[in-house]
Amino acid sequence: MPKVAVLMGSKSDFSIVQPTIESLKHFKIDYEVRVISAHRSPDIARAFSMNAQANGFEVIICAAGKAAHLAGMIAAYTTLPVIAVPVLSAAFDGLDSLLSSVQMPSGVPVATVAVNAGENAGILAAQILGIKYPQIANMLSDFKAKLKEKVINDDLMLNTELT
Repeated sequence: MPKVAVLMGSKSDFSIVQPTIESLKHFKIDYEVRVISAHRSPDIARAFSMNAQANGFEVIICAAGKAAHLAGMIAAYTTLPVIAVPVLSAAFDGLDSLLSSVQMPSGVPVATVAVNAGENAGILAAQILGIKYPQIANMLSDFKAKLKEKVINDDLMLNTELT
């Protein structure tokens, strides 16, 4: 069974991580949620990252705000795919978190979703795992078909209301 690590820099980020968890549940992906800070517990972050693959993880999702170094630090110590979820911060409307996640140096890539886009992080993890696990790929196909169906229905309803 595939397993994803869902890390957050602070417990206050849990509301952003909750949709990530729901996405992973939807695609029947096992997960573990942890609070690990790149700045306040760097030794724990390093150890987690270095042992993640041996502990059965296949993708790591990191939610962090402000300086948002968690995803980059984790990516520095693992070859697993790392997905950053920049968390909205009051001072810069999440731009600081977004840039800290996206502007990684050469050789240390971090996939980054939109600010506060926890759901998309879970879906992206499923897409990565879908390459290896056909059952996840099939669920993703169904998910995309339902998205299309909703747009078609919304279009029909809107046009019916306007006439």
